[in-house]
Amino acid sequence: MAFTIIPMTAHTGAEVRGLDLRQPVDDDTRAALNHAFAQFHVLVVRDQHYEPGDFVRAVQLWGELQPHDKKDHHIPGFPEMYYVSNEEFLGGRRLIPGETFHTDHSNHPAPPKATILYPVALPTTGGDTQYVNMHLAYDDLPEAMRRQIDGLKAVHVYLSKYSPRALKPLNEESLKALPPAGIHPLVRVHPENRRKALFLNPVRIEGIVGMPDEEALALVAELMAHATKPQYEYRHQWRYGDMVLWDNRSVMHKANPDYDMNERRYLWRLMLKGEPPIPVAAAA
Repeated sequence: MAFTIIPMTAHTGAEVRGLDLRQPVDDDTRAALNHAFAQFHVLVVRDQHYEPGDFVRAVQLWGELQPHDKKDHHIPGFPEMYYVSNEEFLGGRRLIPGETFHTDHSNHPAPPKATILYPVALPTTGGDTQYVNMHLAYDDLPEAMRRQIDGLKAVHVYLSKYSPRALKPLNEESLKALPPAGIHPLVRVHPENRRKALFLNPVRIEGIVGMPDEEALALVAELMAHATKPQYEYRHQWRYGDMVLWDNRSVMHKANPDYDMNERRYLWRLMLKGEPPIPVAAAA
């Protein structure tokens, strides 16, 4: 099957062309796509034309589906498929899902390895998604900082009391399915490319084990300011037909509310199961 994988930046993101993932792919193609995912962290598969069932089947080239925490936000007939929309409000304020840098569902004991979006409705301009490479961000830290954080663990809950943004409250079904807090290394080792990466999420991190909250918050803020520098970024400008999947073990992401809110932005979202984050000591 003839297709191309072309890097989008020097460090993050690659464009895949020449595939129709509604059709079966052979083992070599599947292996190449999974290798590219571990190498580039964000894949943009162009010119896809999906119904919901097509989307569900296509993403499983990269792994097994993981349910979302919000059980009331699914596509009818597809309980595993969530939607991202600019059409909800909370307390009179429009909710923009993902409008600050984060990584998805990090409150789970085994956070998802991947998140995948497919657009149904897009604004005329704007609404980009930004990604920052957490491997590079870690590599560029001073050695003293790397030594300080390599063994630290953070407490991830569904919604931290220190979160920079509000989340819509979960319904009763969703609350019952919510796992206990995740205790995860601040630096994780990718199970495939074996690179170290910062594992941050201010929406969910409520503390660092053995550290006073004020000190922990200051450390997370310092690491976030470093990790979100422009040199670590790939910024995706959406087109219809794009299927974009990213590695939550390698990047953080955010959605931009820089568009006319009278226009609809609506995307399907799926996630794939991951593994408990590997700490530095366990990978040595």
